[in-house]
Amino acid sequence: MATMDKYNLKNPAMKRILQEIKEMQSSPSDDFMSLPLEWQFGIAGPRDSEFEGGIYHGRIQLPAEYPFKPPSFMLLTPNSRFETQTKICLSMSNHHPEHWQPSWSVRTALVALIAFMPTNPNGALGSLDFKKEERRALAVKSQEAAPRFGSPERQKLIDEIHEYLLTKVPPVPQPGKPALSDEHSAITQPEEAARPTEHEEAIQNHERNEIVEEPPRHVPERPILGHEFHQPQPLAQRRRVQRCLLTWATVGLMMAIAILLLKKLMKSSGYGAVFLDDS
Repeated sequence: MATMDKYNLKNPAMKRILQEIKEMQSSPSDDFMSLPLEWQFGIAGPRDSEFEGGIYHGRIQLPAEYPFKPPSFMLLTPNSRFETQTKICLSMSNHHPEHWQPSWSVRTALVALIAFMPTNPNGALGSLDFKKEERRALAVKSQEAAPRFGSPERQKLIDEIHEYLLTKVPPVPQPGKPALSDEHSAITQPEEAARPTEHEEAIQNHERNEIVEEPPRHVPERPILGHEFHQPQPLAQRRRVQRCLLTWATVGLMMAIAILLLKKLMKSSGYGAVFLDDS
């Protein structure tokens, strides 16, 4: 790796670059890797696309005004989405400085580049529009070897990035071998045929449930359950008797109170007699 002694470490751009190098080394990603020599990088093809499994190498050139001006990107690996060794047009590249934000970083740009690969090129500068089969074929070929580019020192970095990404990307199917798919289908078809359908599973589950539920069918024949079944009837009768007794007791108490009040009124001194005479 090139020494940093020849660079002005007090320059704001260099401070930012060194900060990003430290951040990327402390938090590596499975989707890309970048090393500082004009920011040599490699990215893995986006998942669930015709680029999946591919390894695509490239370069990032940072301007002297970075991070206040955007970097430029070019790919070195044939990929059928972007031209090789040509600065590609992206919203975060030097082709669109009006969209660039100083808070963005090299990591942000690489993540965005991966996301742009399966999109429609729409005639953008440096873009290509190939069939998915051709892109898959190039994705397979990209794993075989890293591209040859630049000095031996640079090539060493490219090879290091390639070896790292080989341990991260998933395998891709070999193009031009449909027999493999037919063989795979022939192997999987008997397995799928051996699997019970949803209707058969429902019948099997029903039969299993019937076997499990058979013993409780004889439970109501036990005498104790018959006794428990008739137990709530006398309890209801006792409650009705208790309510009747409580009602009669309340009526008797009210009558006794009325009689006592009447006697007290009759025995009152003179007032009761005068009241009776007037009436």
